Amino acid sequence: MGGNIWKWIKRTFWTLLVVFVLGFLHYTLPQHDIVRVTNTYNRLTTVGTENAWAYSVPDSGTAEGTTTRDIRFIDAAYPDGSVMVYRNEDTGWIWPPYFKYDSSNLQAEAGNLKSTPEAPKWVVVTHYGWRLPILSIYPNAVSVREAASADERIIPWVSIILVLVFGFLVFMVRRMWLQFVERMVDPALAEVGEAQDRAKGFFGRLFGRK
Repeated sequence: MGGNIWKWIKRTFWTLLVVFVLGFLHYTLPQHDIVRVTNTYNRLTTVGTENAWAYSVPDSGTAEGTTTRDIRFIDAAYPDGSVMVYRNEDTGWIWPPYFKYDSSNLQAEAGNLKSTPEAPKWVVVTHYGWRLPILSIYPNAVSVREAASADERIIPWVSIILVLVFGFLVFMVRRMWLQFVERMVDPALAEVGEAQDRAKGFFGRLFGRK
């Protein structure tokens, strides 16, 4: 019974850890959308405790206060007609490490790429983050450029390379840990077991046990 509970605890822990890591990578790594820019504007936005983690620090970009801040937004539409809203904030030197300081220029570039459904101009928006309407969370646009077409194929080389590097580091750390356990922990446990056996034998002889 105890062994089954311990296995369940370990399985749950590793499952939660994998889900957290995958979610962290999906939120942080750059993603690419092909959209049509429909509007660009600034809006006073309330940043509370429930969504502050998804915004830049108050002294970065266009921040003006700790709760209500003037934030740039970019409205866009996908080729299928669905819509997306991006925020446009500097990241500074904080995480994630995009070192973005050109949100003003990016807003001007996005405004220059606006188009109508009758004469669409497709744009590649590189961003990170998620769109969660219930928490008023928006992905942060990192760069914009005009796309070759609505069907342009984009290979996320940066994400692929970073995931491979991360996987290699995890593999190396795991290998080093297994070697440490094999060379240091297992012999120490074996010595403890032998010491316990010797102690049992000593007390058995001391008290006349056979």
